[in-house]
Amino acid sequence: MNKYVCGMCGHVYDPEVGDVDNGVDAGTDFSDVPDDWVCPLCGVSKEDFKPQ
Repeated sequence: MNKYVCGMCGHVYDPEVGDVDNGVDAGTDFSDVPDDWVCPLCGVSKEDFKPQ
């Protein structure tokens, strides 16, 4: 599972950690993150994340 980085603020989505505060469990691959999920730091869409 790859990490993904936000193109706007640099936040890194790590699938081993997930985003539990926003409903994404640890162990969730980025491709399985809901399409309506947004960056927890700056609010941009999942589409603005790129593989690290």
